[in-house]
Amino acid sequence: MLIDFHHRQSAHCESGVTANLLSHCGLEIDEPLAFGIGAGLFFAYLPFFKVDHIPMTTFRMLPGMIFGRATKMLGVKVKVRRFHDPQKAMIELNRLLAKNIPVGLQVGVYWLPFFPEALRFHFNGHNIIVYGKKNGDYLISDPTLDAPVSCSSRALQKARFAKGPLAPKGKMYYVTGSMAQPDFSRAIIKGVRRTCFFMLKSPRPFAGVHGIRYLAKKIKLWPKKLGKEKALLYLAQIIRMQEEIGTGGAGFRFLYGAFLQEAADILPQKESLLKISREITETGDRWREFALVASRICKDRVGAGNTFEAAADILLDCADREKNFFQELKRSINS
Repeated sequence: MLIDFHHRQSAHCESGVTANLLSHCGLEIDEPLAFGIGAGLFFAYLPFFKVDHIPMTTFRMLPGMIFGRATKMLGVKVKVRRFHDPQKAMIELNRLLAKNIPVGLQVGVYWLPFFPEALRFHFNGHNIIVYGKKNGDYLISDPTLDAPVSCSSRALQKARFAKGPLAPKGKMYYVTGSMAQPDFSRAIIKGVRRTCFFMLKSPRPFAGVHGIRYLAKKIKLWPKKLGKEKALLYLAQIIRMQEEIGTGGAGFRFLYGAFLQEAADILPQKESLLKISREITETGDRWREFALVASRICKDRVGAGNTFEAAADILLDCADREKNFFQELKRSINS
C-alpha cells in the first residue's frame, strides 16, 4: 500500500501539508501561497489559556484553519472527520490509503517517535500526511522534515488521540475534488483582507497588533508581579512558541513576505506589494532580535540591553511596524 506522493519540506506544518496535498491532486501551489490564501498569520497572547501552567502565546490560527480557508478560497472540495473510537479512526485511515488517497492528520508531537527526544513536548496542533504503509508501519510526510519517515500503528494512534489542549480527537482531512482553474487573484485578495482584519481590527485586546502591545506591557510587569523565577519561565515560553513551535513570530513574517512577493506577480499592485513584502521581512528580523534578547535574559546574561524592559520595547516597535504595513497592505489590496 504505497501512494506515489512527492514529499516537500516546508517552514510550517499546516501550510506545508496544505500545499503538498493540493499539489498531489494536480493544483500546483507552494507553501507561501497556501499560507497567505489561508490567512495563517496571526498573533494572540492568551492569559486564560495555559500550556504547562503558563499563558499561551500563539503566532498562528487554530489548527485546521489554514487548510480550511485555503481550500475554500480555491474551490477545492475536502472531507474533514473526527472520531471517538481510535480503532475506527485507524480503520478509516487504512481504507483511504487503500484507495490511493493521501490523508492529512492532526497529531500530538510528544508521541511521534521520529521526532528527536529533545523536541518532543505536549503540543497537539502538529500536522502530517500519511501516504502509505510498508511492513506494517505508516509512511509519513512530515513537511517540517527533510525526508519521509515511518511510524508504527501504535505510536500513530497515540499521536492521533493525544490528550490535553487542542486534542486532535483522531482528526483527518483529505481532498475529494478540485477546480480545474481556480481564481488565484480572488483567493489572494480574500486571504489578505482576512489577515488585515485579524491583525488590525480584532475585537479582543489580546489579539492582533493590540495583542502584541498587550503582551509587551505584561512583560514589563512580570519581574515585580511574578518574581524572577516565574517571570523567566513565562519569557522562555514565549521564545519556545516563537522559535520552536510552528515556525512562530519571525518565521511567519518571512513566510508572509514570500507570499506577498508571489502575489505581486499575480495582482496589479506589484510595486506596493513588493515594498510591503520588504517591510514585513524587516519586521521578522526585529522579532528575531526580541527572541535573542529574551534568551539572554533567560540565561542570566546581564547587560544594558538584556532586560525585561528592553525586550518589551522591541515588541512595542514590532507592533508599530505591523500596524503600519498592514494598514498599507489593506489600502493597497482595496485599491
